[in-house]
Amino acid sequence: MPSDGRMRSVFHAAWWRTRSQRTTLAAQRLQRRAESRFPVITRGAERMVAVNIFDSATRLAAQCFLTAVPLLFVFASFAPQPVRDQLLSSVRAVFGLHGPASEQLNEIFSSSEGDFQNAVGLVGALMVLLSATAVSRAMQRLCKRAWQIPRSGVRIAIWRWVVWIAVWLCLLTLQGPIRTGFGVGLWLGVPLTLVFQTAVWWWSQHLLLGALIPWLPLLPGAVLTAAGVTTLSLTARIYMPRALNRALSEFGSAGSVFVLLSWLIVLCVAIAVGVTAGAVLAQEPYIARRLGSRAALRERTERS
Repeated sequence: MPSDGRMRSVFHAAWWRTRSQRTTLAAQRLQRRAESRFPVITRGAERMVAVNIFDSATRLAAQCFLTAVPLLFVFASFAPQPVRDQLLSSVRAVFGLHGPASEQLNEIFSSSEGDFQNAVGLVGALMVLLSATAVSRAMQRLCKRAWQIPRSGVRIAIWRWVVWIAVWLCLLTLQGPIRTGFGVGLWLGVPLTLVFQTAVWWWSQHLLLGALIPWLPLLPGAVLTAAGVTTLSLTARIYMPRALNRALSEFGSAGSVFVLLSWLIVLCVAIAVGVTAGAVLAQEPYIARRLGSRAALRERTERS
């Protein structure tokens, strides 16, 4: 005869097994109900997994740090003094820099005029520009994955990579006045930044996708990306100065590298989520009928 303790253990094991099965069935019913009522959430999650958000964002951030940031300093070294001053003001406004971080930035920009030109030269500057197109290519791959454009589809002209990175360098000089609302304050600067970022990311998607997707279907992704970037820009003014100053005081210049790279990863995650979620929303039946997304996707499929 089995003992009472063994009977109780068997009973508890059977009870937990039954309860686990019931919980699993309830979760499956809840999942099916959510999929039927909110299909956009399910499709959005599936698209995020297909795009591999964090991997794509990390690669994009790494390319920004390794190629775009050096290009920024090379651009400053060859730019006229008024443009250099405006670029310095914009970078300081974007991150809200003050204290040691602002002083180090001043030293870099002030020393770049002669040192970079002598060390890099015109040919070297062109090579830096061409290597910076790795950022354009990474961003292009992200947009194509978000819209599920196959790699074997229509090839996109290389000149678009150079134009995208060059225009972004020029637009960066306008960040300072826009963030401050042209001197009026943040109450005007924040809406202006949102509108500015929406226009920039709308154009960026259209350019990097080679006009495979018309303008209107790209609008949701531009708005979502702009909202994420604008929100992070507000938090950067609070977090980045303290983090950079603390890293500089404790670890020197190496500490600022980790802070900047971490912020770039967070920023690129927001960009990847915004672009991907916008592509999913633009293909939802209700929105697609008004933006012409379905016709655009059919035409894209035929061209691919």
